[in-house]
Amino acid sequence: MGTIKDKTTSVALKKVIQYIEKNPGENITKILDWLDKFDTSGMITKQLTVVRDVLSDPNNNWTELVNSLYTDIDADVRVKLFENFIIHSAVLGLKQREDTMNTYHCNVPWAILLDPTSACNLKCVGCWASEYGHQLNLTYDEIDNIIEQGKQMGVYMYIYTGGEPMMRKKDLIKLCEKHNDCVFLAFTNATLIDEAFIQEMLRVKNFVPSISIEGNEYTTDLRRGQGTYQKVLKAMKLLKDNRLPFGVSCCYTSQNVEVLSSEAFMDSLIDSGAKFAWFFHYMPVGNDAVTDLLCTPEQRVLMYQQIRKFRNEKPIFTIDFQNDGEYVGGCIAAGRNYLHINPHGDIEPCVFIHYSDSNIREKSLLEALCSPLFMAYKEGQPFNDNHLRPCPMLENPEKLREMVHRTNAKSTDLQSNENVDHLCDKCQSYAHNWQSVADELWQEYHKNS
Repeated sequence: MGTIKDKTTSVALKKVIQYIEKNPGENITKILDWLDKFDTSGMITKQLTVVRDVLSDPNNNWTELVNSLYTDIDADVRVKLFENFIIHSAVLGLKQREDTMNTYHCNVPWAILLDPTSACNLKCVGCWASEYGHQLNLTYDEIDNIIEQGKQMGVYMYIYTGGEPMMRKKDLIKLCEKHNDCVFLAFTNATLIDEAFIQEMLRVKNFVPSISIEGNEYTTDLRRGQGTYQKVLKAMKLLKDNRLPFGVSCCYTSQNVEVLSSEAFMDSLIDSGAKFAWFFHYMPVGNDAVTDLLCTPEQRVLMYQQIRKFRNEKPIFTIDFQNDGEYVGGCIAAGRNYLHINPHGDIEPCVFIHYSDSNIREKSLLEALCSPLFMAYKEGQPFNDNHLRPCPMLENPEKLREMVHRTNAKSTDLQSNENVDHLCDKCQSYAHNWQSVADELWQEYHKNS
């Protein structure tokens, strides 16, 4: 139960959101002032300053993006998502997370990623999810309990991965109903989004899809199967026509970097109605991982440059999971910002790190955050002073190797256990080749900042 102070804060912030609704163009910065007041630890002060600065220009791309949230998105959905994201996650949840961290001296995540199921209706090249098989599921009660535990620590953001989360449509909607103070986002191939599910999204108001797309029709279908691209476009049109917010998730590989980094692709996302785009670097996870899909240093630099260029020009919020370490202080896994729970209940530091010493069926979330593996992460973060080399696997494989051996963490790949030495050996050449390029970029960044 929240305190009287929490309830007073919640009521006050709801009034602020309602005030902004009356005239967003003039009143949007008011909410930034409120967030500043409640950020006593200074955790988001830098971000708030940047947002305030960019919104001061009525003609820039960020102002255009914010305005589009009011012109393009259903008002009731927008208000519900703002309330949950700002009031529960960014303000009240922040204080709860700080209290837990101070008490137990462990990381507490901003978001929890979890796989409702290993099942998927596609079989994408280079994806490890299908290796788990189609028989693994977290039950509704288990997911519900994870969310209850998370909320006790101040976590109000839940992100579904998989497998294909939409294989569990009814349970996902039921969880949205029960936990209507949370934001739920799902990484989905979108092929199962139909008119009936659209109506459910409009009803619960706190579910946002992030649609997987690999660029154009050729590059998407090459990895995800013939006809997938057209199904994705159909789902996007349904979402846009019904004024529902959505974004995209793009995995960049050696085969699609040129397409994903193009202005034409970014413009197509904006035209489709997408409000955000997550870019993920391909990871060679799994014994049968296709290492040829790892991009070259030159290709990664291209993504680095283009995404920064688009941030200054395009009305869409972009995140580069591997190249944006400088904005979040390096690796954000193991509860520093997020953790991952697979469909067998294994609690993993990262969606890309398939090693664990805890399972949700045996330990609480708090116990997992205090476990040897998670504490080893906390002690080691950041794993590199150059935040363009943030990952303990891809860019610093010796760090993951040491942590897994020291904590006796086990492989969570139930189909074909991958020895950590095998995984890290695959990353050694990549890490070596990227190091000098990343160090040069990092020096240039600090010279100009």
